[in-house]
Amino acid sequence: MPFIPKEKIFSQRWFIDYSLVAAGAFILALGYVLFIYPYNIVPGGVYGLALILHHLTIGMPYWSEGFPVGMAGLIINIPLAYLGVRILGPRFGIKTIIGFVLTAVFIDLLTLVVNNPDPLDLSRDILLSCIFGGALAGAGLGLIFKARATSGGSDILAMIVSKYTKLPLGQLLIYIDSCIVLIGLLVFGDWKVPLYSWIVIFITGKVIDLMLEGVSYEKSIMIISDQHQQIRDIIINDLNRSGTFLSAKGMYNGRERVVIHTVLNRRELAILKESIKSVDPKAFLTVTDASEILGKGFKSLNEKISD
Repeated sequence: MPFIPKEKIFSQRWFIDYSLVAAGAFILALGYVLFIYPYNIVPGGVYGLALILHHLTIGMPYWSEGFPVGMAGLIINIPLAYLGVRILGPRFGIKTIIGFVLTAVFIDLLTLVVNNPDPLDLSRDILLSCIFGGALAGAGLGLIFKARATSGGSDILAMIVSKYTKLPLGQLLIYIDSCIVLIGLLVFGDWKVPLYSWIVIFITGKVIDLMLEGVSYEKSIMIISDQHQQIRDIIINDLNRSGTFLSAKGMYNGRERVVIHTVLNRRELAILKESIKSVDPKAFLTVTDASEILGKGFKSLNEKISD
């Protein structure tokens, strides 16, 4: 049975998670209604299909203004969620169902409230709408993911296909979203639709990563130097940090070396560079961005899980 995170009903964690789902659904809907749908941008996923269905039904009996996007998304999501539970097991939980139901409701309610085909007058600057629409969509989805729920829709379809094909889930999501975007090209008959849509999908993914991993100023540093003991003293005594000695062997001459691995913020890194320059100007440093650091001296794993 797949792992399902459980919270005690009406506990603090329970309230936080469901608040995140509700807030995420509202922000996601806001991004769609204000920035994406008015300009026929197809954001991939279920609500990209819902926009296409809305466009195809404009002028039809009973739905002269098009089938409501939120309702269309809900209708598509329900069988997908059912298939997901039947094939993959109940890994999604009630939060995912509440998430896509609230998103559908918020989309249709906001559409009625806004009631304007160009609410922010961005028809002459679609790129701006892509940037802010993608940012809001990513922020909303990021909050939903932080509550350990999923957005449903194409995520579930990708998981089902992945189970039988063994293809990587990330690749499948890209394939599915791209197919939906290309369907948008066929329906709207405008090459700008997929180009703008892929911009939205890219920005959405980047903002989701930012929401989940946060903004980090820490750097991961690897140092190779014959003066490793002196550098070790600088890190511990001057910077009040720690690190790890790693045993290594030079590839060219087979010489045994000691590699120092440590993690510092940008200010501390600048100090360390100056200190190493005075101790061993020939030292070899590799500096990389550390997107997330968990452990003593930084955010603990318990704090991360409870966020």
